[in-house]
Amino acid sequence: MGSTSSREPQSGWLHHSDRGSQYASGAHQARLSELGGVASMSRRGNCWDNAPVESFFGTLKTERLNRRSLQSLEQVKNAVSTYIHGFYNPKRIHSHNQGLSPDHAERNHQALHQRLAS
Repeated sequence: MGSTSSREPQSGWLHHSDRGSQYASGAHQARLSELGGVASMSRRGNCWDNAPVESFFGTLKTERLNRRSLQSLEQVKNAVSTYIHGFYNPKRIHSHNQGLSPDHAERNHQALHQRLAS
């Protein structure tokens, strides 16, 4: 579909994370609020709340980051962006999307909503 930055999400978008101190910190929460985001953290003792997002990060580490020796923040940003926008979203098939890539499933979802709205 294109990069996330081109989507310009509306206020109220969700930021999924675990309960790590870096995500629960006042500074992080304040910045998230400034950007119009809403924190979505798993409840204490409930690992299923953010299971899909944690699964994605596990896949990212396994398929992209663990195989590379990244020396700078810029290299990490490039590796993650290339993986997400060049492979994961446009090409990687997912069983929960009936074997479609996320981009393909999103296009189908948008087309369905457009048909229902007309």
